[in-house]
Amino acid sequence: MNGLLEGRCLLITGVINHASIAFAVAKLAQEQGAEIVLTGHGRLHMVEDAASRLPRPPPVVELDVTQNEQLATLAERLRVHVPRLDGVLHSIAFAPRGAVSGEFLATSWADVSTTLQVSAYSLQALTNAVLPLMDAGGSIVGLDFDASMTWPAYDWMGVAKAALESSARYLSRDLGARGIRVNLVAAGPLRTAASHGEPRFTDIAAAWRARAPLGWNPSDASGVARTCVALLSDWLPATTGEIVHADGGFHTIGI
Repeated sequence: MNGLLEGRCLLITGVINHASIAFAVAKLAQEQGAEIVLTGHGRLHMVEDAASRLPRPPPVVELDVTQNEQLATLAERLRVHVPRLDGVLHSIAFAPRGAVSGEFLATSWADVSTTLQVSAYSLQALTNAVLPLMDAGGSIVGLDFDASMTWPAYDWMGVAKAALESSARYLSRDLGARGIRVNLVAAGPLRTAASHGEPRFTDIAAAWRARAPLGWNPSDASGVARTCVALLSDWLPATTGEIVHADGGFHTIGI
């Protein structure tokens, strides 16, 4: 029996180590038949080490989404490994400490602008960079954290996620005619390398475990990975511009 992603070529960003959400997506995508390429920035040896733990170690290409030169050559560098792209996982976010310190009013523009560029604008920048490989349409999926409310110390990353959500809607509008779907997956809090930079992660995760109707395990990214893989497949051909929650139902519960 063929997998959901049999014969599809995917670009997976955001694999830092084997605990990354993107790693769980990459592993499941391969298990479902996809050919994948990973991107890494800075400490490429860490991404390459994570790649070696996958069922079929994929190639890794360097990508810093703040560098126009790297974005301009991305499609050409990917063509060395895949003939086209059928899907892209955007799992890119970063905020300087000053932007997630709990001092929202004191954050400098330098920290805010970095947060917005890496965590929100990068969705448009990455999409533009890979469009030459998506002539046959496809699916772009971004990882989100519900921006409809505030979270302790999440601060300007929350603002960036709100911008990410709006960007996904505009991209879905502009890319629909090309057969490209753009959706986000709003995950619950997961213990990843990135979460260590969130000062109130433990409190948020505890609230999730207590209130999510389906329960929540911050150490298990499998439910989020399955949601991403479903969106990257052909099984949701009429869905675009959506924020799909993979959070145990937490977002449905009031006080």
